[in-house]
Amino acid sequence: MSTKKWTKQDWENWRKWKDGRDPEAGQCLVLKYMSVVDYVVGRISLTLPDSITKDELKSWGLDGLLDAFDKFEPERGLQFETYARLRVKGAIIDELRRSDILPRSVREKARKIEEAYLQLEQEKQRSVTDQEVSQYLGISVHELRQTLADVSLSAMLSIDEVVYDEETQQMVRSTVLENSQADNPEQYVDEQWKKETLAHAIDRLPEKEKWVVSLAYFEELTLTEIAQLLNLSTSRISQLHSKALLRLKAALSKEQELICNP
Repeated sequence: MSTKKWTKQDWENWRKWKDGRDPEAGQCLVLKYMSVVDYVVGRISLTLPDSITKDELKSWGLDGLLDAFDKFEPERGLQFETYARLRVKGAIIDELRRSDILPRSVREKARKIEEAYLQLEQEKQRSVTDQEVSQYLGISVHELRQTLADVSLSAMLSIDEVVYDEETQQMVRSTVLENSQADNPEQYVDEQWKKETLAHAIDRLPEKEKWVVSLAYFEELTLTEIAQLLNLSTSRISQLHSKALLRLKAALSKEQELICNP
């Protein structure tokens, strides 16, 4: 919900929280936005072992929500839910890293696969196959697909780091759909570039990966729901999801490098 649609009571709660951390106002805000935490937990939990409970994830996510309350600037009229999702997810990921759920080896695997997509697709000017990527990495297709399942959460975090805009407190993939206007001409041009770059990168994805991205991020379905819809296993959807995000990050990183080093 955009701040433009907030009620008078919403604004009053934000004012009380910002001015003096009023506990009653804080409780009202938590109740209003706890669904954001539930949403993020529901998505992240699909990629985690059973040893990590949803209650743990919610506790960490609540810390992220409180952090979002502190850092969000309501007067800018932006969408709080979008901003809060990133903070909630970031808080959960930080705790998972501290718990070694995302060890360095997993992040290193994700980096190597991303580099493979970047190098091969730059050479061939098309989306490359699992066989080509596995050959480049010196592993079997089976090992590649297992690795893609292992790095699913890392890939999710990785793409967020690329497409999140700290200046506007929004994720670029959301603004692709929202088509919001920027506050000044320079910012507007920058936003347009990000939208066009991401849209072009998504359009170049293989068909199944494009469907997964569209259903996961634009229709906001879980990986399990996507699996049922596409009549594929959840593990296969997880692989497609990882591949899509790593391809997108590689494409976006390449475009950013070209701008910084023309």
